[in-house]
Amino acid sequence: MNTARFLSLGLNQATLLIAEMVPESVAATLLDPEWRNELLFPGNDATVVEAAPQDSRPRRLILLDGTWRKARRILHLNPVLLELPRVTLPAGLRSRYRLRKAPTPDALSTVEAGVAALGLIEPQIDFAPLLRPFDLLIEGQIKAMGQSCYQRNYSSRQPGA
Repeated sequence: MNTARFLSLGLNQATLLIAEMVPESVAATLLDPEWRNELLFPGNDATVVEAAPQDSRPRRLILLDGTWRKARRILHLNPVLLELPRVTLPAGLRSRYRLRKAPTPDALSTVEAGVAALGLIEPQIDFAPLLRPFDLLIEGQIKAMGQSCYQRNYSSRQPGA
């Protein structure tokens, strides 16, 4: 669904790169020591994302958008991404995306993951309004398919369930 687009449209300093391979110019930017660059992606070495008042460098959070399979492929095709410190979200978050088959109950869409991460990094800001277009899109899809089709195929996937 490309929910990263919602983040890029709703955040002033967000950049959306549509590519499977990270261009060399972007790779150099991601390795810039003047920035605190982090990849939001689960892994054994990932730490839970949090505010970082002790680090005065500007922070850049990188998210991979796509199916889990596609995101893993992008990660492994780009050594620069493997070099970045990884952060992850706390356990227990649930997706609002009622029309998607996810590998685990805590697998979030890109916009949901971005909003959750930003809320942890900058808790004084309410990022929830970024989810409104996403919610409207889901409701529109349910309406287009019809309530009976939704009930038959997706009713067990309630938001936050």
